[in-house]
Amino acid sequence: MDDNIDKRLVLKTIATMFLFILTNLPQSHSQEEDTKYTNCSRLPYNCGYMSNIFYPFWGHNRPQYCGGGDQLGFKLECQNDSTTILNGLQNFQVLHIDTTAYTITMKQRVDDVCSRQLNDTYLDLDPTLFAYHGTVYNITIFYNCSSSSDSSAVDRYNFTCGNNENGTYRVGDKDDVLKEFPELQNCKRYIQVPIEVPLDPYGDRFDALNKALDGGFEVNYTVPHDHECIPCLDSKGACGVNLTSHQFTCYCQHGSDAIHCYGGVSNSIIGGVIAGLLICITIFYFRCKSSTWNEKFCLTTKSNQDIEAFLKNHGALTLKRYKFSNVKKMTNSFKHKLGQGGFGSVYKGHLFSGCPVAVKILRSSKGNNEDFINEVASISKTSHVNVVTLLGFCLEGRKKALIYEFMSNGSLEKFIYKEGHETVASLSWENLYQIAIGIARGLEYLHRGCNTRILHFDIKPHNILLDENFCPKISDFGLAKLCPMRESIISMSEARGTIGYGAPEMWNRHFGGVSHKSDVYSYGMMLLEMVGGRKNIHAETSHTSELYFPHWVYNRLEQGSDLRPDEVITTEENEITKRLTVVGLWCTQTFPNDRPTISRVIDMLEGSMNSLEIPPKPMLSSPTRLVSESFTY
Repeated sequence: MDDNIDKRLVLKTIATMFLFILTNLPQSHSQEEDTKYTNCSRLPYNCGYMSNIFYPFWGHNRPQYCGGGDQLGFKLECQNDSTTILNGLQNFQVLHIDTTAYTITMKQRVDDVCSRQLNDTYLDLDPTLFAYHGTVYNITIFYNCSSSSDSSAVDRYNFTCGNNENGTYRVGDKDDVLKEFPELQNCKRYIQVPIEVPLDPYGDRFDALNKALDGGFEVNYTVPHDHECIPCLDSKGACGVNLTSHQFTCYCQHGSDAIHCYGGVSNSIIGGVIAGLLICITIFYFRCKSSTWNEKFCLTTKSNQDIEAFLKNHGALTLKRYKFSNVKKMTNSFKHKLGQGGFGSVYKGHLFSGCPVAVKILRSSKGNNEDFINEVASISKTSHVNVVTLLGFCLEGRKKALIYEFMSNGSLEKFIYKEGHETVASLSWENLYQIAIGIARGLEYLHRGCNTRILHFDIKPHNILLDENFCPKISDFGLAKLCPMRESIISMSEARGTIGYGAPEMWNRHFGGVSHKSDVYSYGMMLLEMVGGRKNIHAETSHTSELYFPHWVYNRLEQGSDLRPDEVITTEENEITKRLTVVGLWCTQTFPNDRPTISRVIDMLEGSMNSLEIPPKPMLSSPTRLVSESFTY
């Protein structure tokens, strides 16, 4: 066969042969099976605003044999135009079922967060079929806490019920929260619930919790026998289950079959078609192995196949996927460039709805695939006011792009350093303080709010974006790493992060293990930069490599000197600078165990200044020497 053969012709031939076989194979049938086909293909579950729900769901007007079976938890009940589903031993109200994304949005049927009917929420079903969606995170709610146990709780967590019952909450699982805040064990009652709607960090706690509970949470479901149901549907059949054997059954218009619905055609024709099909597949396979075909004609390269498999396994395929031609159109052929980095370039664009977006085009490189996977896999699991939203992606051969919400005020660094940005207006100290708190809340969500802990490993001003209201959002997850919530120390084959922000243990394991405390260090260094108004690697000395920035800040704090001597600030602003400085110095302690968790950081930022102790002077003196001398793994 000639090397210039058109791939599309081969694929079209294969598809035609498949269709011919699937629609013309012989089949016996019965009247009962015809009835089941009619019911399962034309009788969806309908209840109130919930409609057009097919396999694997059943219940109400849809027979059980049309669903995934009672033991699999797909039974829906309809009462007063409202749908409920039995999740283990708990009944939940169903808010939405997305049969394209394979998600169910559900919530407990309670009036508000103070209801006695609000209980622990848990999934007690087959874990291979049901799992919390990646954007769901747990909070633990505590009730009737004694004054002694409540004394350490910061006001930002507290709420009051109408019966004067007091309450408070913390982000995270019960066991983790009680381990970090043991005084809360004195509370009379505490429950753990999943939420998806971000809690408003500035509004009323009672209203914010009620809004989050009312918004429900998403559960991913896997269609039972999906590998059999898809070809069944493609052959015009209806998916169902045999109630006696509990095995998958494909109900057909002219009888049922285990896998496909067929018509009638002779075995000789079937054999000939299959033989021809195998020849075409063989030719196509070996041509795809050649270098000339690999890039031009085959569907994907091996690396892209790996990426596709990874995205599917991590549920990221529910994101909007764009063709590269559409990416080019939305950026007006990459006309407006917003910035550039080691990853590639970012351009401003507009979705077809007119919504502005930022489009990151990843440069073609050896590490390009890992960056792409890290970014999509981690950020697709998030939903938080202080984490940038990923709207979609493009994966087309070597062309890879990520589409984000547009942040009109750009990155934080231009407001701190002012280098080359002399026309940029200065942020007030109150602005900087609120930005610091917002970033900490975003990190708290990544570390404790997701079912899978996300370690960012590149927290720095360049990766903090500001919207029109200067609300900060953490971005650039190219170096991020996912790890189980229970694991505090993770293994890494190589150092990650940016010199000047990377924690000591990132470069030398003698300082301790890499963990969420490594992000805390980077956050602390950024706080010190925000206060000092310059990069930490530009210390005021002729021997810049020997002056450790936190030491310079610590010395100024000890001497009572201003970090920005050229500015005149008020008493209130001076308190903010001191608070940010002290917290930043705690975060940049040399050893991970000496640093606070990010939840404690938020408490320190929002609590009383009188309770803030001055930390010890950091031990590290030469980060440049540390990086160059000690890559030990």
